[in-house]
Amino acid sequence: MDEAMKNELFEQYNRRTHLLGRIACTITLVMLLAAPFVMGAVLGAMPNLAAFGKGFFAVGLVWLVSCVVEYLVYVPMLGSGGSYLAFITGNLINMKIPCAINARDIVGAKSGTAENEIISTLSIATSSLVTILVLAVGVALLIPLHPILQSPVLQPAFDNVVPALFGAMAYKYYRRNMKTAIWPLLFMSILFILVPSLTGSTSFMIIPSGALAIAIAWLRWRKNA
Repeated sequence: MDEAMKNELFEQYNRRTHLLGRIACTITLVMLLAAPFVMGAVLGAMPNLAAFGKGFFAVGLVWLVSCVVEYLVYVPMLGSGGSYLAFITGNLINMKIPCAINARDIVGAKSGTAENEIISTLSIATSSLVTILVLAVGVALLIPLHPILQSPVLQPAFDNVVPALFGAMAYKYYRRNMKTAIWPLLFMSILFILVPSLTGSTSFMIIPSGALAIAIAWLRWRKNA
């Protein structure tokens, strides 16, 4: 198959992906927003719409920056198919992003290529199916395992699952260019130690840490140019 045919097939794949992805996102959004109103109507406990609107916009404004940042960061990394699946199924930072990055590194695909598009979509789809299976098993065993899960001995381990996961992943990328990565890492670590309340706003802190990394990389490039 020649290169022109491959590009044409990939374009057809992308067009189909965007069509199905937009339909799925629209249905998901409508269902998420409609669920509380349907339950309220059935149970006779409709919320006060004025209060709902104020609360919705207050939360929406707070997370608007985070939504924009995540979109700009994750979509080029995951491609169209992977992005639709990841944003619909959720748990991007905890599961989908690590899974996609690991799969991409295993096969040696690069961001922005057709290979990365396919690999990201397959890996996130697999992650979603595995998540559903694990959740189903977890729900079924929730009561029998409750004493173990609530054990004070194991609680510190559960509290540090995400830091341990991303610490291991981050080191793989830090060691490739430690001179650039060390300064954002030190700056954000000191900032979080001095202002512990910022640990609940990690999505917002992507902006200054990313800007610092870009600025340092640019300065080092200018120095070596």
